[in-house]
This record gives sequence, structure tokens and C-alpha cells, in this order.
Amino acid sequence: MVTPAEILAKLAKVFTVISLRYVLFAGVLYFIFYIWKKRSFIQQKIQAKFPTRNDLMREIGYSISSMLMFAVVASIMFVLRKNGYTKVYLDFNEHSIGYFIFSVVVFIVVHDAYFYWMHRFMHWKKIYKYVHKVHHLSTNPTPWAAFSFHPLEALIEIGILPIMLFTIPIHPFAILIWVLYQTGMNVLGHLGFELFPKGFTQNTITQFSNTSTHHNMHHRYVNCNYGLYFNYWDKWMGTNHAQYHETFDSIANRKSESTADPILLESQTIQT
Repeated sequence: MVTPAEILAKLAKVFTVISLRYVLFAGVLYFIFYIWKKRSFIQQKIQAKFPTRNDLMREIGYSISSMLMFAVVASIMFVLRKNGYTKVYLDFNEHSIGYFIFSVVVFIVVHDAYFYWMHRFMHWKKIYKYVHKVHHLSTNPTPWAAFSFHPLEALIEIGILPIMLFTIPIHPFAILIWVLYQTGMNVLGHLGFELFPKGFTQNTITQFSNTSTHHNMHHRYVNCNYGLYFNYWDKWMGTNHAQYHETFDSIANRKSESTADPILLESQTIQT
């Protein structure tokens, strides 16, 4: 039987781990692209303007509340696992290494499908302003927008975790791999800079991977580009922005070295 003290301890531990992971991914990339190497990467900035300090504070504030919601759900899953209600297994030898890899792939693919349809649902006019509008306050997102959700959206976002834990046998390390992958891809989608080369979105091998430009256009234009990891749902459902490939190539084709006007750069610096 799990005691209240154990639950609180688990909640504090999970929240701390999630926060540290988020700071590692979002904080480091923000520091590199928006502060330290800002001038070096200026040509790869998707939208010319930089966010204001108020934008950053809002994104970080909502991110903290989202991480708390994630920690609460994860702690509930901990209690349920302790009582034998989930399909989580701890003995690595209980399933083959092949199954372990399979479970990671399934988790990622199912989450991608879950995200696409959940995302489109949240754009339904009747619920958009109550749930998803907070995330879209970031029309020009930074890495800190990755978890910038209304608490109700945060709950919906983390809903994939109990779905998977109740559906297939899965090892905690498989969950960890998914967590790292989804955090990395989420932060990359909100980076605000394009890192991939020209032609990436139409290459036979890489065309199904999403890009920073893809999700940035979703924040800018709202009713398009709903996918998370992969581009096939947007392709299949016809929800890619009509100018996605052209926009991507125009950004990726810019010179790697910055030739931007220093005065312009200074005017784009975050407002104090």
C-alpha cells in the first residue's frame, strides 16, 4: 500500500526531474540561439522579430503549471503501478530486446496520432478559447513555449501516458526514451530557428519528419500544420500549409553567416 508520504515524495521527485529536463532542453537551446549565438544564427530565424520579455514570462509561467500537472498524472500512475493496475514491467528479462524496441516505436507512433487528432479537436471553435488559446498566445514561439499550456490542455497532453501504460507491456526505460524524444522534438518545434537543410521536407527519406518551420507556421497561421513528430497525418488529411515547402526552403537557403544589420538586430533584442 502506497502511503500519502510516498505519494508526495514521488510528486516532488517527478516535478523536479521534469523541470530539470525541461531546463536542460529548452533553457540550453534558448541560451544558445537567443543569447549566446544569436548573431551567428540570425539568418535561420524563422520570424524576424524576437519575443518580448512578457512573452517569455508567460511561456515559463504556464510551463511550470504544465509540469506540475504532468507530475501529478505521473504520480497517479506510480500509485496504480504499485497496486498492479498498469502493464508496466520492471524485470528487463520479462520481454525480449526486440519487444523493448517495438514498444518504444509503438509509443512514439501512437503518440503522434494521438497528438494530431487531439490537437485538431482543441482547435474546435467551441473549446479553443477555453483550452488551446493559451498556447497560441505565442505567435512567435521560443523553446519555452513547448510546455506553455492551459492546465486543461496540459492534462489532455499527458493523457497519452495512462493510455499507453494501460494498453501494452512497457518498461520504465522505454518510457524514458519516449519522454526524452518527445521533449526534444517539442522544443525543436518551438525553437524559432530552422536547422535542417534545403530540400529536407521533400527528400524521399526525410520528408515525413516535421521541422521547426512546420510548427512555427502553425503558431503563426493557426489552422494548419497540426502534427508533432511526423508529417504524414498532415499530408494524408491535407492540413499542411499550402506554402510550407516554399517557406521552409526560403529559410533553409539563407546564408549560414549572418549579414544582418547590427542596428536591426539590436532593435529585435528582447525588451526590458
